[in-house]
Amino acid sequence: MNKGAANERRLPMPGPGGGGRHNMSRVNGEKPKRTKETLGRLFKYIGKSRYVLIALLVITLLIAGIELTGPLLQGNAIDAIEAVRYNAKTGELLYNYDADAMKNVPIRTEYKVHFYASDYIGRDGHTNGMLPNLIAMGVLFAVSAVLNYFMGIVAAKLSQYTVYTMRNELFEKIARLPIKYTDTHRHGDIMSRITNDVENVSNAVSSSITLLFSGLLTIVGALVMMLILSPIMTLVAMITIPLSILASSKLTKFMRKYFIRRQKLLGAMNGTVEEMVTSYGTVVAYGKESDAVKVFGAYSADYRDCSVKARVWGSIMGPVMNFLGNLQYVLVAATGGAMIIFGGPGNISIGNIQSMLSYSKNFTRPINQIANQYSSILTALAGAERIFEIMDGADEIDEGCVDLDIAEIKGNISFRNIHFSYVEGEPVLKGLDLEVGKGKKIAIVGATGSGKTTVVNLLTRFYELDSGEISIDGINITDIPKETLRRSIAIVLQDTVLFRDTIRNNIKYGAPNADDDAIRRAAHHAKADIFIERLPDGYDTMLTEGGGNLSQGQRQLLAIARAVLADPKILILDEATSSVDTRTEMHIQQAMVALMRDRTSLIIAHRLSTIRDADTIVVLRDGLIAEAGDHETLLAKGGEYAKLYSNQFAGIAT
Repeated sequence: MNKGAANERRLPMPGPGGGGRHNMSRVNGEKPKRTKETLGRLFKYIGKSRYVLIALLVITLLIAGIELTGPLLQGNAIDAIEAVRYNAKTGELLYNYDADAMKNVPIRTEYKVHFYASDYIGRDGHTNGMLPNLIAMGVLFAVSAVLNYFMGIVAAKLSQYTVYTMRNELFEKIARLPIKYTDTHRHGDIMSRITNDVENVSNAVSSSITLLFSGLLTIVGALVMMLILSPIMTLVAMITIPLSILASSKLTKFMRKYFIRRQKLLGAMNGTVEEMVTSYGTVVAYGKESDAVKVFGAYSADYRDCSVKARVWGSIMGPVMNFLGNLQYVLVAATGGAMIIFGGPGNISIGNIQSMLSYSKNFTRPINQIANQYSSILTALAGAERIFEIMDGADEIDEGCVDLDIAEIKGNISFRNIHFSYVEGEPVLKGLDLEVGKGKKIAIVGATGSGKTTVVNLLTRFYELDSGEISIDGINITDIPKETLRRSIAIVLQDTVLFRDTIRNNIKYGAPNADDDAIRRAAHHAKADIFIERLPDGYDTMLTEGGGNLSQGQRQLLAIARAVLADPKILILDEATSSVDTRTEMHIQQAMVALMRDRTSLIIAHRLSTIRDADTIVVLRDGLIAEAGDHETLLAKGGEYAKLYSNQFAGIAT
């Protein structure tokens, strides 16, 4: 792109973000960052729904308590069995097991074999103490099922309430961002953050909050119960904990970069799709369909490869944690068996061993569950980081403090020694001075990249000056609140912005309280009423996205009607007729004459025939005013304007 085209920016407006494919190194080179800060901010959003959160935590606490009580009841039920074993052939008494009487008593050697021999049977077992424990277990598990049902409902509410708040704040933040931000970032990527990234956070909140809280309670509770039952077996169970911490930390550090990069690639891919859809006519006109497919295919392939790596490494965590959990289970079982057979300190029974095994599973299960969900947690964290990147961006500066009523604005505009550059070191305006009197029509012309549109961008404070001062009625525009400043200015662009709504609502966009009579008068002044009344639904006609079901000229007339209804003090016309035919241009010119009457007007035009009646024509060249005057004076002067005019009417593009 040539330097002039790069420097001269169009007036920012809603619509697709630009350009071709961005440098992939920006996506591939992302590094993990701010995990703790991101988690802290996420929990603040979750905490805004405190009552729902409290309800969820209470339910989770009850479920965790039931899960911790179950193994104890299970062990008690086993210990309640009194087993008496006889020789199947002779009837000789071989073994009498009473859980309370036989705790920690080694089994005699001859009974160790007989106990497991297939030709010995057990009979006369007594289970008087087992039934109450089984009933209690059944009741608790039924209550747990009901609580789990309600926990799912409450978790869903917490998730949706959280992302509702986050999504709204993100959208509000986007509305406060400087025009420069949306002008320099791909719109598809911004949309990806407010949709895909927020949805990933929602999924993680709905599943991970309960998992984390219940996991913490279960781990602590299981550890306490294990210590009560057998400190030695608990110590054995702890052997795998350092291994789990080491494995999880190493895997986490390695895999997280893939999840962050995957979210970046998804945003870039969405940006490409949005670009393709909104620019489809141009793509087809130049026969670039295959190129567009290749660009998307490259992004899609990168996303695929990154997703595979993220999924593979994310899936490794679960099996590793499961292996360590099973290793812990084996060690605890072996230790308990040895203590029963050979004796050991403390009272230990078969029921206690069963409880220890269950508690050891409870101890490792939350870790395994978190490991299995770690990929979704990382995806949510990556998305949250991208969301907070926008939220942490600087708001549009608005230091305006003058209490000024729009009705008081007269429309005298002064540009004094204006310096500005979009890119540092590449100035667009270099000391511009310009005076515009109240109610005057000033036309600004010049070659592409000379700074025409930049003048308007600075007047509306879409961008901030590097140096100099712009004032309206002697008041520096930085002292005027931006809302007041922009409500006093109406803009009609070459690329008309219309919304998916009725014609009526599109016209009243700048004056939401206008009644139907005012809307019809505005449409009449804009010459738009003629085609509107021919439509089957008239002013209630629903427009498609961007007003695609209207012609370019009709869209321009609606934009002019919108400006008429807004009744601005200052009017900006940015090449408003450059993309329509001559006949339509005549209708638009008539509408604009009525619109500009008694208003200070700045007209940016390439068609010099449309600005002959301007009070002053300003010719820009290299960021400075080359010459200024009315049409006849500048032609007679034979300078820059005369060259532009003669070249244009000679059929040479300016």
